[in-house]
Amino acid sequence: MFAAFYTEAMAPRIPIKTSTTKTTRDERQKALERSLKPRAAKATAKAAAKKGVKLTKRQIALLEMEEQAAAQDWVCSWEFEREAWGEGALLVAGVDEVGRGPLFGPVVAAAVILPHGTELPDLNGLNDSKKLTEEERERFNVIVREVAVAWAIAEVDVRTIDRINILQASKLAMKIAVEELAGRGHGIDCLLIDGNQKIDYCPPGAMCRQKTIVQGDGRSFSIAAASVIAKVHRDRLLVELDAQYPGYGFATNKGYATPEHRAALLRLGITDLHRRSFAPVAELFEAEVETIDDVEIELEFGLTGD
Repeated sequence: MFAAFYTEAMAPRIPIKTSTTKTTRDERQKALERSLKPRAAKATAKAAAKKGVKLTKRQIALLEMEEQAAAQDWVCSWEFEREAWGEGALLVAGVDEVGRGPLFGPVVAAAVILPHGTELPDLNGLNDSKKLTEEERERFNVIVREVAVAWAIAEVDVRTIDRINILQASKLAMKIAVEELAGRGHGIDCLLIDGNQKIDYCPPGAMCRQKTIVQGDGRSFSIAAASVIAKVHRDRLLVELDAQYPGYGFATNKGYATPEHRAALLRLGITDLHRRSFAPVAELFEAEVETIDDVEIELEFGLTGD
């Protein structure tokens, strides 16, 4: 159908100066270790603090366990679509994004409209794309594209992610995907959005309800369909980028901070498609810039290191 791209610059790869001195490698290692410490508990506590509630580490752990237990009881179904149809919606779009966590590459979103009032047996077994095997994702990717009323994919590039932050970039990608469907004449009545964040979408002269669903990609067929479409698209893109940026293992790690990827960062440095606003990359970039500055000063003033 269509893939929209939001990018601030379509520039060729700019080689990043790197140094292979022992000092630089040690600095990279220390920076990487600092930046990859677990942050989940801290983030949960920070969110609670904004509401005036200070949680202990034990309370945070219990809340996370309860959420995980509840998630095990959720199943992918037509529940949210039926609710929207029952309220008069004719075109319901599921919206999801992939690629918020990786250190490399764009964030990708998809919006999918499945047929109104039709519970398609071919979608039985469809689920959150992360819970499917690659073979299952590829199979459902074909099915969704065939049975959907319409679908659209949008990418938001690394420079934009670094400028507006990954949450806003994810919402922007979802907005672009939805707007692409609307621009093709699909008057969407209701958006089912994975997560807890609505998007800045308000079609002129129309009303479009937005319902956010925590872990919606494992609870709504429409969102699961968007999840699969987006993930297959991004995974294929990372395979292509693996050939352009050899040595990082993007074909397998898809840009996530795997041991292989972290080792490559230490060995090769960062690329122009790494997210410099993400802590592991940011600290390595700062270490490299400091090293480059030191080398340039030495060359300019004729200094030599020990």
